[in-house]
Amino acid sequence: MGQILEKFKGEDWKERQIGSISNRVFDRVNQDSDRATLTFEELYIAVLLVYNDINKRLPGSHFDPPTKEQVKILILESDMNLDGELDRVEFVNFILHITRDTFVTVSWGLIISLVAAPTLALLTKRTTENVPGVGKVVQKIPNSVYASLMTLVVVALQQNAEKV
Repeated sequence: MGQILEKFKGEDWKERQIGSISNRVFDRVNQDSDRATLTFEELYIAVLLVYNDINKRLPGSHFDPPTKEQVKILILESDMNLDGELDRVEFVNFILHITRDTFVTVSWGLIISLVAAPTLALLTKRTTENVPGVGKVVQKIPNSVYASLMTLVVVALQQNAEKV
């Protein structure tokens, strides 16, 4: 939840987070090297590490990393000095580029879970009034509790659908 609230503090939240992850992964992959750049093999290992972090930390389904062929093409777009290797700045821009779609997918999932589900729950609460036995119970539940319960149900259904 803290990450969601951080998002409202500025447009560059995602870039700061990706920059932090990228710098940590760059240092981890490049720790044995005296060079300040990553070769293709090191870069692909770094991409796998970044996607491993993304899959562990972000809600939603599993995100597959790009293939080696896709990484080769993306290197050409990110390699500003055309030396065939990526330095730290080029690497951060490369990671921002390959993770753009991932963050859009996660953002839409969060919007559905945190905004649409409670709104839909409150709108449908009135429809339960005429259901025998259930209507009176549902009407006695406060709106905030009802919306929270319905949101939990939607999140549980999303997670169950992802496992199948």
